[in-house]
Amino acid sequence: MICILLVAGHGTILETQIKTDVTGLYAHLTGVPKALLPGVGGKKILDFWWETVNTRQLFSEVYLVTNADKYKHYERWATANDFPVENVVNDGSTTLDDRLGAVADLELAIRSRQLQDDIMVIAGDMLCADQNFDIAQVIRFFRSKPGELAIYYELESGEKSYTRGIVEVCPNTHRVMQFLEKPQEGITASRLASVVFYCLRKDSLPYISEFLIQHLDVNDRTFGKFWEWLINEEKVPVYGMKLPTGFQLIGQVGLSDYTKWLAHYSSKQQLSPSKPITCRSYARVGLMGNPSDGFNGKTIAMSITNFWAEVTLMESQTLVLLPHPLNDPTEFGSMQDLFRISRKEGYLGGLRLLQATCKKFYQFCSEQGIALSKQNFTLKYDTNIPRQVGLAGSSAIVSATLKCLMKFYNITDNDLPKPIRANFILNVETDELFITAGLQDRVVQVYEGLVYMDFNKQLMDKRGYGEYIPLDMSELPLFWLAYLGDPSDSGRIHSNVRQRWLNGESTVVEAMKSFAELTDQARAAFQCKDWPRLAQLMDENFELRRSVYTDDCLGPGNLKMVQLARQFGSAVKLPGSGGAVVGLCMDPERLVEMKRAFQEAGCVFCLIVPYDPSVQSHN
Repeated sequence: MICILLVAGHGTILETQIKTDVTGLYAHLTGVPKALLPGVGGKKILDFWWETVNTRQLFSEVYLVTNADKYKHYERWATANDFPVENVVNDGSTTLDDRLGAVADLELAIRSRQLQDDIMVIAGDMLCADQNFDIAQVIRFFRSKPGELAIYYELESGEKSYTRGIVEVCPNTHRVMQFLEKPQEGITASRLASVVFYCLRKDSLPYISEFLIQHLDVNDRTFGKFWEWLINEEKVPVYGMKLPTGFQLIGQVGLSDYTKWLAHYSSKQQLSPSKPITCRSYARVGLMGNPSDGFNGKTIAMSITNFWAEVTLMESQTLVLLPHPLNDPTEFGSMQDLFRISRKEGYLGGLRLLQATCKKFYQFCSEQGIALSKQNFTLKYDTNIPRQVGLAGSSAIVSATLKCLMKFYNITDNDLPKPIRANFILNVETDELFITAGLQDRVVQVYEGLVYMDFNKQLMDKRGYGEYIPLDMSELPLFWLAYLGDPSDSGRIHSNVRQRWLNGESTVVEAMKSFAELTDQARAAFQCKDWPRLAQLMDENFELRRSVYTDDCLGPGNLKMVQLARQFGSAVKLPGSGGAVVGLCMDPERLVEMKRAFQEAGCVFCLIVPYDPSVQSHN
């Protein structure tokens, strides 16, 4: 592949304003070509691009196209920076009036040097907010697609779409469906801005000459016009790749905007390494419908602040995953200590969850055409979610890790929407770690709060996710939670029900439909704040589950907790796969007595504190 850096612009506003500035602050920059002006981090803008592409493993040659007016500046720069002077192409123009135009400059380089290879084109006078992005990812994505490639980024809040070339990209295929050069307000809802950063296949290079033949006016020989023509008129397949960073072509801005964007991007560079990112995800309780989330049913679940998983990410020289001193022990007091810890806790701590999330995150971004920066980090986690009691402790760690990675790499909700994020978390556990799990936990940990979920098969098959609706959390009743002090593996409770469901056994199929009906009734009870009715439905939920899974599968520990709660007139059900129960007691006096009874039975008992994202600040 060959890279061509374009720096042949003339008579820019910026150059003129530097020359006429009366403050004297920029006198030393008078006459300096825009690509050789200071960029982010103090280095020249062109220095950054040369460092980025100066890799023999990626590019067989790198060319620089400039004009006759500034040729000597770039010749001197080439000598000082070990850039081959013979690869500096002079387009012969000396003024704005006799300029060739960007597309013609590219054609000149290809024709004069007889280039016959795939081409990467970059504007060498472009400020880039991210000084660490991996250009190898761009090339890999380009080679994975049967067409050209256009790089884009998501406009920041202060940027206007009518100042940029805007692309509309298919989220599934990543093909650019339409290119709009500086569209007027209201023409498109897209905020994805194309920049002068493209890849062209060798077989497509003749389009450049054809475009120039059809567009003789130099004002039309811009890349914006070229891509509009190629994509909208010629229908050539062009694919889009997002860089989660900002770009500014400084030839299009004045002195005040140049200094503003330079300061803005520089401040991002200064802040990003020093400030740790900490994100938290909460445990959840299934209040209705579970376990039908794994069987195209419906559920209602709620995130609770009693228990949480927290992940902290800090930028570092190498990528480090720190083991948790309790959950990932590497030192033991004795062989007996190792034996007892291993027998109770098993061998699977949280470290594997961090590693699997990072692996899946990189894979997702690569497949979605999002180039990540070459930044490393250290990840550590902490959690107080009790293990093996079905409160979604594993997915909470994955969810919090994903939040950190998204913040660190500037991945937005548009890049990874909430419904897809829930699928992502589930896939980390099921595909990477072979953990038995359903979607409910991941959905409520992404949306947070009290969430109604419909996993209708038609919806799931059509778009890959269900219908997820946050419910009003005002004036909720007082729920309680109890769990076994020494639980068994909660995953065992699923037993053979899934296989029976896949086989079409009518008992199981009808039960899952009944779970969904109970959930719809519970949703109505929440909306009407009919708590006695909700309590009744919670009891029905447990009995239905008991009829399908049987007492042998539920186990004596879970049954004992249910029986104990019912002795005090409380509604009760399993909030997850087993090891804990959640309940609703309408009598405050009996609630106190019940708490004491659970504690005396060797259980941990607590009153639930719901997490309402609408009234609490959260990560």
